[in-house]
Amino acid sequence: MKVISPAIFYQTIGNHYKNEICHLNWDKNRTWTLLFAVILSAQCTDKKVNEVTTHLFLDFPDLEHFIIKPIEELEQAIKPTGFYHNKSKSLKKCAKQLLLTFEGKVPDTMENLISLSGVGRKTANVILWNIFGKNEGFVVDTHISRISQRVGLSKNKTPEKIEQDLMKLFPKPLWGPISHMLIQFGRDFCKAPIPICSKCFLKKICPKIGVRKWK
Repeated sequence: MKVISPAIFYQTIGNHYKNEICHLNWDKNRTWTLLFAVILSAQCTDKKVNEVTTHLFLDFPDLEHFIIKPIEELEQAIKPTGFYHNKSKSLKKCAKQLLLTFEGKVPDTMENLISLSGVGRKTANVILWNIFGKNEGFVVDTHISRISQRVGLSKNKTPEKIEQDLMKLFPKPLWGPISHMLIQFGRDFCKAPIPICSKCFLKKICPKIGVRKWK
């Protein structure tokens, strides 16, 4: 079974998504807004999250508001993102942790980030790259997991093991940029469950591992 070499894969992806960035809206003067937006993005589209946070960050302009306001009000504000009961609890607890433990600032290490409520390695990697320009790991969401298996970059199924495979295949400075490229590629072409292979720029070299049906 043929597989794409990491170098050719990166070059090809890079030609189409060279300047790809995070599509979640956030305020660089309030870096916690990106952290909260990423937490809300679980099982939700960036578009919907952006619609919600446009109003959320006006009604909850600082971390104190997430603590003081009733959880029912927060639940209603984020309800369109789904799983709003758990997400509201995570946001409230995270806000308290940021204020009490980190003086209201988003921490810049993997260890401290994953100590926050609602934050795992994926979220931490997004924050480290987009806020601090640090590559401590490789973002592995559903898009990147799916693509990695289909093109043969990883045979593993869990995000943790896929991340380790990708970190070995690509130079560390590329981890952040590639993650954004792959996420958008997954949205545009390598969709679940049926990818759009006929229009994909990788169609001549992609092995389509595990793909039984495509457009």
